[in-house]
Amino acid sequence: MKIGTQRPWITPAVIGSFTLLSVTGILMFFHLDSGLNKLAHEWLSWIFVIVVVLHILLNNMAFKRYFKTVAGKAVIFGFVAVLGLSFLRLGGGDSKPPFVAPVQMMAAAPLSAVAQLAKLDVSEVTARLAAKGIAAQNPEQSVKDLVGPDLGAQMRALAAIAESPAK
Repeated sequence: MKIGTQRPWITPAVIGSFTLLSVTGILMFFHLDSGLNKLAHEWLSWIFVIVVVLHILLNNMAFKRYFKTVAGKAVIFGFVAVLGLSFLRLGGGDSKPPFVAPVQMMAAAPLSAVAQLAKLDVSEVTARLAAKGIAAQNPEQSVKDLVGPDLGAQMRALAAIAESPAK
């Protein structure tokens, strides 16, 4: 495949994928995303990466020129520096999202306490967990005891308890 013959679709693909990532990114920034916005942003960004690489190959001479000018090098270095700085953790301590601590607290509580919080009978809590394949032997076990330390598994188990039964 000659890269030059692909020009009619490579640049429009860069424009389209950039538009998609920009709009979904801005929506996510302002917490206005809905539906599949986040999923599209995360997964379709791979298309952007691929078409940008193809665009660079298509415009290789112009791309190389940017590394020969002071302004080009400064802009590129600036963004690479920002990328490097984005890996730093500021504020010290753990950088977990704010919902993690309460989820872990509820997951470590006995099922009897979780039942009280959910305004359910313990038997209803164990039934809802059993419906999701999680078997509890006694009300003093915790969700963490039942599913282990995985935060995702704990959240799914707690969600199973919180869900209203299907009618």
